[in-house]
Amino acid sequence: MASFNPDQPQAFLDNLMRAAIAAANPLEAVPPHLPSPPKGRTVVLGAGKASAAMAKAVEENWLGDVSGLIVTRYGFNVPCERIEIVEAAHPVPDAAGREAASRILAMAQNLGPDDMCLALMSGGASALLTQPAEGISFEDKQEVNRLLLRSGANITEMNTVRKHLSAVKGGHLARAVQPAHLVTLMISDVPGDDPGVIGSGPTVPDPTTFADARAVVDKYGINVPASVREHLDHGAEETPEADDPAFMGAEQRMVARPQASLDAAATVARAAEVEVITLSDQLEGEARDVARDHAAMARAGDGGPRLYLSGGELTVTMRGNGGGGPNAEYMLALALALDSDPRIHALAIDTDGIDGSEDNAGARITPDTLSRARMAGLDAKAHLADNDSYGFFACIDDLVMTGPTFTNVNDFRALLVLS
Repeated sequence: MASFNPDQPQAFLDNLMRAAIAAANPLEAVPPHLPSPPKGRTVVLGAGKASAAMAKAVEENWLGDVSGLIVTRYGFNVPCERIEIVEAAHPVPDAAGREAASRILAMAQNLGPDDMCLALMSGGASALLTQPAEGISFEDKQEVNRLLLRSGANITEMNTVRKHLSAVKGGHLARAVQPAHLVTLMISDVPGDDPGVIGSGPTVPDPTTFADARAVVDKYGINVPASVREHLDHGAEETPEADDPAFMGAEQRMVARPQASLDAAATVARAAEVEVITLSDQLEGEARDVARDHAAMARAGDGGPRLYLSGGELTVTMRGNGGGGPNAEYMLALALALDSDPRIHALAIDTDGIDGSEDNAGARITPDTLSRARMAGLDAKAHLADNDSYGFFACIDDLVMTGPTFTNVNDFRALLVLS
C-alpha cells in the first residue's frame, strides 16, 4: 500500500482529480447500460458536454445499425463514423445549437413504432439544445441565458425557467419521439441526480410549472425580455408530467454520477492512508460562502493527514466585472478565509474541464498563495470583490488547466490538511 508523501501535496491532489474524472469516462460508463437493439432503426439523439464521447461509446458497442445526431460544446467533439456530431456554443446558445435542435426534433418526429430513440444527455444540454417556444425569438432566449448566469440562481432554478421557454426541453423531445421506444442514458451534473434537471430534461417528465418559472424570475429580480415575460405569464400548455403518454414504456438509465467520482478519489486517498471526510456530492450555494464554511471546518480539526471531498454545483452572483467560474471564486475565497494556514492545500475544478465560461478547469491554493500574490502586486480581496478569480490565479500560475475532459459530473473539491 502506497503511503502519502507530505512533501508532494499538490501531486496527491492531482491524482485525486484524475481518479474522479476517470470514474465518469463515458467510454467505460455507457456500455453496461446499453439496451437491446429494436426491430427497426436505432437513432441516437442527444446533447451535452459528454454526449459526443457517449455517442462514441454507443458506436463501438452497438450490435446493429445506428445513426443519429449529437450536439456538444465547441472543443468537445469526439469523431464518430455513423453518428453526426455538431459543435455549438455554451453557456450562451448560438445559431449552430439552434439548427441542431431543429434537426433533432425533425429526426425524432420521423420515428416509427418499431424504432428506438437512444437519447444521450449530459450537462450542458440546456444551452446546446435550444429551440425557443413559439412567440419567443432566439435573441431573447440568448438574453435570458445571460441573465440567468449572472443572477446567482442555482442549476435547478435556471433549468426550471429554461424548460418553460423551450420547444424541446422539459419533456417536449419525448413527445416528438412517439410512437418509438425511448431510452435515455444520462450522465449527471446536478445535485441529487434529478433526471428532470440534467440538460433541462428533454426526454423525461417535468414536475415544475410556469408558476415555478415565474417565481425564479421574480426571486432574483431578472428583467427578462417582454416576449419571455408574456410567455411565462400566459403559458398555454404546461410541460408534460409523469402520466403523459409520451413516457409510457420510456426508460431512463443513469450511467455516471458525481458520488461515484468522489468515491473513486476517496479510494485513492484511503489507499495512501489518508483519512477521508466526504461532505456531500450535492452542495449548492454561493461559492464564497461555501468556501468560508469549508475553511472553518478544515482549520478546526486536529490531526492529519485529513482530506475533505465535496461535489455539487456552486453559484456566483456577478457584482463585478472580472472573469472566473464558481470553482476559481471558491478557491479565492478559501485562500482568504484560510489566511495562509501552513497545513492546508486545496484544489477545485469543474470535471468537464471548463470552469464557467473560461478556459480553466478551476484553481489550486497552497499555504503561500496570498504571499505570492502580494509579491505579484495583487490584492486578493479586491479581486474577489470584482469576481476576478481567473485574473488572480492566472497571475500566480495557479489555474488548473485540463482541457476538455469529455465528461461532466459537476464540481470536484478537495481540501488536504497536513498534520
